[in-house]
Amino acid sequence: MSTSTSTGTTLLLARHGQTIWHAENRYAGVSDVPLTDTGRAQAEALGRWAAAHPVDAIWTSPVSRAVVTAEPACRALGLTPRREPDLRECDFGVVEGRTLAEFAAEDPEAARAFRTDPVAHPFPRAENPVAAAERGAAALRRIAAAHPGERVLVVAHNTLFRLVLCTLLSIPAGEYRRVFPRLRNAAVSELLVRSDGGAALLSLNVPCEPDLP
Repeated sequence: MSTSTSTGTTLLLARHGQTIWHAENRYAGVSDVPLTDTGRAQAEALGRWAAAHPVDAIWTSPVSRAVVTAEPACRALGLTPRREPDLRECDFGVVEGRTLAEFAAEDPEAARAFRTDPVAHPFPRAENPVAAAERGAAALRRIAAAHPGERVLVVAHNTLFRLVLCTLLSIPAGEYRRVFPRLRNAAVSELLVRSDGGAALLSLNVPCEPDLP
């Protein structure tokens, strides 16, 4: 076991690699979108990073782009990944597969309300962001409780992670787009989850290899 702290668990949060919708910034959500060649290279870089740093366990979202991103790290460390359904990305409703600009052209008032407060005014038919934040935060707390004093790589999704970070760090959820504009693909953010349920963000968006996008 690689000891991180006697008072909690270190979660190494990594967004999945770049997908084929990344260039146009389309909302993937629950859609099963494959990685690009760049995304696969990012996954390999994450694997090399994991091999060079203490990692005791690997958990992923069940969505394939997260599972595939975690595979090189699993191979490098000889670990079997564990999938957590509650780490899936938010369902973006009518905006799945579309860009915010496309939605704004169709419904400018709804898009304006979303930009102002994406939690108070989510996309039509989208998952409730507060519910998504709560399920994601509960999942991370369960993972932390299962690995006391260890370092755990968790591969999941951009919006879910940002909502969960707000929840765990006592930041209003409606601020997630402003406080955390984006998590870089396959970059690592280090989160300490203490045994008392509190959390501290130790680093954010640290690239595995500086020359990768």
